[in-house]
Amino acid sequence: MTTLTWQSPPPPINQILDAPAPTTVLLSPNQEWLVELEQPLLSSIAELAEPQIPLAGFLLNPRTNAPFRYNQYHSIKIKAVCSTTFNDISLPENPRISFLKWAPDGEKLAFTITTDSGLELWVVELATLNTKRLTEPILNAAYGAPHRWLSNDTLICKFISTERGEAPIKSPIPTAPMIEENLGRKTPSRTYTNLLESPHDETLFEYYISSSLNKVTLDGKSTQIVSPRLIDEARPSPDGNYILLTTLHRPFSYQLPASYFPKRIEILNANGELVREIADLPLADNISIKFDAVRPGKRRVFWRPDQACVLHWVEALDEGDPTRDVNYRDALFVLDAPFDKEPKQLWQCEYRFQHVAWGREDVALVWEKWFDSRKQRVWRINPQNSETPPILLFDRSFEDKYNDPGVPISTHGKYGRDVIRFTEDGSSIYLNGRGASPLGVYPFLDKFNLDTKQRTRLWQCEDPYFESVIDILDSEAQTLITRRQSQTEPPNYYLKNGNTEPVLLTNYQDPAPQLAQLQKELVQYQRADGVKLSATLYLPPNYDVNRDGTLPCVFWVYPEEFKDREFAGQVTTATNTFSRPMRDSVLFLLTQGYAILSGPTIPIVGEGDTEPNDTYVEQLIAGAEAAVNYVVKRGIADPNRIGIGGHSYGAFTTVNLLAHTNLFKIGIARSGAYNRTLTPFGFQGEQRNYWEAADTYNNMSPFTHANKVKAPLLLIHGEKDSNPGTYPLQTERLYEALKGLGATVRYVVLPYEDHGYRSHEAVGHTLWEMVNWCDKYLK
Repeated sequence: MTTLTWQSPPPPINQILDAPAPTTVLLSPNQEWLVELEQPLLSSIAELAEPQIPLAGFLLNPRTNAPFRYNQYHSIKIKAVCSTTFNDISLPENPRISFLKWAPDGEKLAFTITTDSGLELWVVELATLNTKRLTEPILNAAYGAPHRWLSNDTLICKFISTERGEAPIKSPIPTAPMIEENLGRKTPSRTYTNLLESPHDETLFEYYISSSLNKVTLDGKSTQIVSPRLIDEARPSPDGNYILLTTLHRPFSYQLPASYFPKRIEILNANGELVREIADLPLADNISIKFDAVRPGKRRVFWRPDQACVLHWVEALDEGDPTRDVNYRDALFVLDAPFDKEPKQLWQCEYRFQHVAWGREDVALVWEKWFDSRKQRVWRINPQNSETPPILLFDRSFEDKYNDPGVPISTHGKYGRDVIRFTEDGSSIYLNGRGASPLGVYPFLDKFNLDTKQRTRLWQCEDPYFESVIDILDSEAQTLITRRQSQTEPPNYYLKNGNTEPVLLTNYQDPAPQLAQLQKELVQYQRADGVKLSATLYLPPNYDVNRDGTLPCVFWVYPEEFKDREFAGQVTTATNTFSRPMRDSVLFLLTQGYAILSGPTIPIVGEGDTEPNDTYVEQLIAGAEAAVNYVVKRGIADPNRIGIGGHSYGAFTTVNLLAHTNLFKIGIARSGAYNRTLTPFGFQGEQRNYWEAADTYNNMSPFTHANKVKAPLLLIHGEKDSNPGTYPLQTERLYEALKGLGATVRYVVLPYEDHGYRSHEAVGHTLWEMVNWCDKYLK
C-alpha cells in the first residue's frame, strides 16, 4: 500500500478551488425581498471527522442531534427586490445556518443556527433586519423538519426532551446471538446503507428521534402541546387551527430505512389534542422493486394549500402492486374539517399518481405516469364537484423533452401557501418550461388556456443567453424576475419589464477568470444504428486545432435508458450556460491542456417488449465508438490519447468500456458499483431482480469481465458511501480482482467521504490523482 499525505492539485486548480462559492438567492413568497445565502463550497476533513451514528438509513451527529450532512450557510443578506445593495443582519460570529422557513406573510424568515451543543431557533424580520434568538439549542432535527410556522407570530418546534438523560451505552458483552427470520413472505429491498443492526441501535434510534412538540411565539415563550414521541413531521393547516402529525413506531427493520417504518398519521387541534386518526400504516417491507410500486394504504397525506383546513391523500387501488391487472391504480381523496365525515374521492387514475397542484375551489391539476410505457398525463379536475368529468390537458412520453409543456407557475395564496397562478380573468395559467428543441435549449413562459387548451408564447430566451423565469410580479406577466447567464457571463438575477432594458438585481463575478476563454460547443453525431447522439465538447482556453493539433482527451460519461430511439436522440443540454469547474469536476483538466467530451449521450434503448439492459454492452460500445470517431475526425483527439471516466453509474460504464473495447487508454472510475450480483433486487433503470434476468446482471457486471481490462485504471471511492448499491466493497473487490490478474490499477479510499466528496482535502486530492493519472498514462 502506498503511504501518502493529502496532495494539492497543480495551479491554477488549487486557486480556483479556494475561490468563493456561488451564492444562493431566495425570493420571498410575497415577492418583496431577495435573500442572499453564502455557503462554503467545501468542508474541512475535520468537520467530516466529527462524531456520527448510522441510524435507519441516515447519519446523525449525536452532538447536535441533527443530520450529519445537511446544507449549512454562513451568512444571510437581505434587500428589497429593487434595492441596489444587500444588507447584513446581526448574527453570532461564524454562524452555521440551516432549515430556513418563510412565515406565511413572507415578512419573516425562521432558521436554525448550529452551535457546539445543538440547534437554536432564530427569526429575522425582513423590513427591519431585526434578528432574535427564540430558543436555546434544543431543537431536534434528527429526522424531519425541526420547525414550521403555525401562524405569522407562532411556530411549532420539535424539542429534545429535557428528561431524556445520557445516550444509551452499548454493552461490550453480547446478551444473545443476532437472529433474523422470514416466514415465506416476499420482502425484496434495494441495498441500503446505515441501517439498524441490533436492539441497541433500535434504542439509539428512539433516543435521538424522540421529540416533544412545542409552540414558540416571537417573544420566545414556549408551550409543550405534544409529549415526547417519535415525530416524523408536524405540519400546521393553512389556517393554523390543526396539525397533521406523523409519528413512527415499532416494529423497526434491519433491511430498510426509517421511511419504511410503521407510521401513524393523526390530526390534532392547535392545542395538541387528538381530533382523528387518519392512518396507522404497518412496516412497508413487502413492496415490489418495480418502479411503479408504492406503499399500500394512505400515502402523500398533506393539507390543501388553497383551503383553510382540508386534508388530501392518495390511496393505491391495486395494493401498490403494478403487476396487478386493474382498471385504476390510484385514487385522490379529500377530507374537510372538522374531519368527522367520510373522505370524498375526487379522482382516480389509470397510471400511478405523480403530483397534484391546487389552484382554487374549482381547479386543480393532477399528474399520472407509468414507467414501463414512459407515459405521463396531466388532467384538470374540479375539486368542488367530483362529478365533473376530468379534462385531459397533456398526454405524452416523459422521455420526450421537446414536447414538455412546462410546469405551472405558482403564487402566494390566501393562506400563505403556494397555489397555481391564474391570469386576471381566471381562464388561463402560466407554464414555465425548459425549452429543449432540436436547435438547443431555450426556456420559455407560456399562457395556457384551460378551456381551449390554446398556448400563447409570452417570452422565450434567445442566444447568447440561457435565461429562465423565476417568478411573475404582475397580473399581465409583463414584469418578471429571471436568472440569466451565458457562456461568458455568470448567472445573475434580473428584473424585466416588457421591452425595457432589464434591471440587474445581483452582480456576481466570474469565480475562475483563468478559464474565461475556454471553448464550449454542443456537438452532434450518429450511432451506427442511426440513433442521434450529442455531447458537450470543452477545449482549453485559446486552443486552435489548426495551430495546436490533437489534444489528449477525456470522456466523462453517464448512460441513460430509453424506450424510444427517437427520444433518445433529443438534444437536452443547454450550451449557453456559464461553465466553470467546481468541487471535483473533470473540467479542471482543461487547465492542464486536455480536451473534455462531457456527457456524450449513450442511450440504452429497449423498444416494445425488449428491456434496454438486455443489449446494454452492445449499445454502450456503439455509443462510445461514435463519440471517438467524431473527435478523431474533427482532428481534436489522437485515438491513442483518449481516456474515459465517470462517477457512480458513470464509473460502472467506464470499467465496462475498458473491458469490452480498446478505445480508451486509461480509465478513472469514482464511487461505482461493478458486481451486479451484489445489487440483486434492481439497480439504476433495471426493475427485474437477479433471478429474473441473471444473464443481463452477469453480462453487465464489469467484475465478470475484469480479466479483459488492460488499460491503466484509477479507482476512487468514499469510505462512508451511503448511496444504495455503491458500497465501498464494490471498488475494493474490483481492485483485488484486477490486482490478482496483473492489471495496472490504483485504489484510493477517501476517509469519511460519502458518495459525493465534500472536504477540501479529499476534493483536492481527487483532482491531484486525476491529473497525475492522465499525465502519466495519457499525456
